Amino acid sequence: MYRRPSHTLSKSMNRPIRLLSFLFISSLSVGGAYAQTGTTSARITPEEIDAHLRFLSSDLLEGRAPATRGGRIAEEYVASQLKTFGVKPGVGDTSYFQRVPIDVVKADPKTIKVTASGKANANLRFTDDVVVWPGSATDASSAHGELVFVGYGATAPEYKWDDFKGTDVRGKILLVLVNDPPATAAEPNLFGGKAMTYYGRWTYKYEEAERRGAAGMLIVHTTAAASYPWQVVVGSNSVEHRLLPRPSNAPAPIGVRGWITDSAATALLAQAGLSMATLRKQAESRDFRPVSTGIIIDASMQNSLQHMSSNNVIGLVRGIDPKVRDEYVVYSAHWDHLGIGPVVNGDSIYNGAADNASGVASVLAIAHAAAEGVKPRRSQLFLFVTAEESGLLGSQYFGEHPTVPAAKIVAALNMDIVPLNGRVRDLNVTGENKSSLGPELARLVRADGIRLTPDAHPEAGHFYRSDHFSFAKVGIPSVSIGGGDDYLGRPSGWGLQQSEDYTAHRYHQPSDEYRPDFDLTGAVQLAEIVYRFGASIANAESVPTWNADAEFKVLRDASRKGL
Repeated sequence: MYRRPSHTLSKSMNRPIRLLSFLFISSLSVGGAYAQTGTTSARITPEEIDAHLRFLSSDLLEGRAPATRGGRIAEEYVASQLKTFGVKPGVGDTSYFQRVPIDVVKADPKTIKVTASGKANANLRFTDDVVVWPGSATDASSAHGELVFVGYGATAPEYKWDDFKGTDVRGKILLVLVNDPPATAAEPNLFGGKAMTYYGRWTYKYEEAERRGAAGMLIVHTTAAASYPWQVVVGSNSVEHRLLPRPSNAPAPIGVRGWITDSAATALLAQAGLSMATLRKQAESRDFRPVSTGIIIDASMQNSLQHMSSNNVIGLVRGIDPKVRDEYVVYSAHWDHLGIGPVVNGDSIYNGAADNASGVASVLAIAHAAAEGVKPRRSQLFLFVTAEESGLLGSQYFGEHPTVPAAKIVAALNMDIVPLNGRVRDLNVTGENKSSLGPELARLVRADGIRLTPDAHPEAGHFYRSDHFSFAKVGIPSVSIGGGDDYLGRPSGWGLQQSEDYTAHRYHQPSDEYRPDFDLTGAVQLAEIVYRFGASIANAESVPTWNADAEFKVLRDASRKGL
């Protein structure tokens, strides 16, 4: 999925620390009568993380796409490692696998046609001008209708914002801007200020188009507004798509989803006597109303369709306090990546080393330490989800079909890309300002001289772009925990340069490959922090809570009522 990538490559000299004393003291001070007497060392090492990372990102796994041979190898590898560690099956106490039904639909590139007529005439080139794909799992997809510019496509009552103003867009092709309407000096917190809200996410925009009966949608891409280059759009959306089966009560899907480059949209509108710059400026106002362009868009494609399944892999380490052992702390990471895709510099395997073999390797190391270390009061669930890159499908499925009651999951800690450049002095925690998890983690790491730093790119909407969001959507306090940009032994700004270089040259591209010069001391550092944090939550008297103004608080309050 699109998110803020973290960091790759470099060297550092710090060694991993032992966690036994922390866990043993925690269980004694909080668990008292339930404390274990074992003295097993719970140690996370660079060598273990390296072994998992090396295998999971190898060409043998062919990019770990769900419901493929490589994806199945990844599932089996994770499950076998959990069993080796002594982590129990997390699905009904008998299986490590939660089956996730997935519809795989692939448009034949030779059949994809997007043309404009009426006030503009053009044959839009697939991948050069537009990237389009089916709006649902069908044998053929099409959308025919007038192109209507709907600004940011947002209906947000809490901001007194409505881009549609009652306009009937049934059967229309909607042209929409990515991200949120910008805040103003008079309203600095409009749509979260600089931070993206869910209204800015492309997923929301397609959902809103479906609710309004549109025939299709094209989102105008700019690198600044989307937070990733056009090549990422092409790599992620020009091949097969994976979807969860649609519920029977869902609105009818739009026929075609897609993106259009800013230059192609600008040229198309100019033929109709419209200025993209002027329309973009108009869309920044509450007074904006949809603009009919007089341009007729025809989009069509023939698709191949498969009804398949993949697996979330789940392991369990039982807690030791009978009063709360049926409550859970979840550690999650997505095992999938993009599989085999468009050739870039002679390579078509999208290995996903940083994204997210690194996160899986780290959570596996945490699971190993948890199985061998002193057990906390609450249970610990280790969740390796599928189809994150297809739109958080595996974690969404788990949220809708949890293997333990969602109300009993007290917190979810997600790892999606970990530091591969060495140790850091700061953490980037997505969602740290939405619940008590942020302040609790800040207190835990402060003694180590580590701080939590604000998101360097809040406009990218990272909170809505990784698997912890699927937990939040069902009310579970959740965060994604990653390394920051302040690296030990490196000058100021070096870490941010590495992050931006990764985004530009490796993120969602075949070049995100394993490298023997990865410095995994930072991965160990982060894994140990997440392990300690999870254990402290599992031992605490009280459970994490959403902030009063968090949009998910009402869901949590309702789910835990009466517990």
